[in-house]
Amino acid sequence: MEAQAQGLLETEPLQGRDEDAVARADFSSMLSEEEKEELKAELVQLEDEITTLRQVLSAKERHLVEIKQKLGMNLMNELKQNFSKSWHDMQTTSAYKKTQETLSQAGQKATAAFSNVGTAISKKFGDMRNSPTFKSFEERVETTVTSLKTKVGGTSHSGGSFEEVLSSTAQASSQSTSGGPRQAKADELQC
Repeated sequence: MEAQAQGLLETEPLQGRDEDAVARADFSSMLSEEEKEELKAELVQLEDEITTLRQVLSAKERHLVEIKQKLGMNLMNELKQNFSKSWHDMQTTSAYKKTQETLSQAGQKATAAFSNVGTAISKKFGDMRNSPTFKSFEERVETTVTSLKTKVGGTSHSGGSFEEVLSSTAQASSQSTSGGPRQAKADELQC
């Protein structure tokens, strides 16, 4: 008995099979002829109102398009305006502001970190240049360049900077390969 009473007092909404049962039910047998006629008249009236509203809506939409055309508004301008408004609305939200602040702080921290890394690298290069190993290497290069210059182009008392010595060595080596006995041997072979 309790199960039957509980089934009658269910407060849950209609489920799939219950909706189908209601849709298949024939309520016309419970209505009088007079009620059926009233409902039919109301149905016709509602359909007429819906048709009229659709026609009015269509006319208003055409009028709206005409006004927009006269004002020079087109779909692209409308999209831009909608996008601008949406972007502005999004920027004013608290979530966006918090995210922007967080990203700004992260960017500042990253900039500081990169700056510190750059400073550390500069310091390391400075320390390395002042180290005895680098100075020894620099002296060896200068000695080698000087000896090459002496062998290739004779002695030079001008001294000069490291760059001048390199450029003069490059010029001397290019002169020695472009002419001289090697060129003469190549000419003899061609004949």
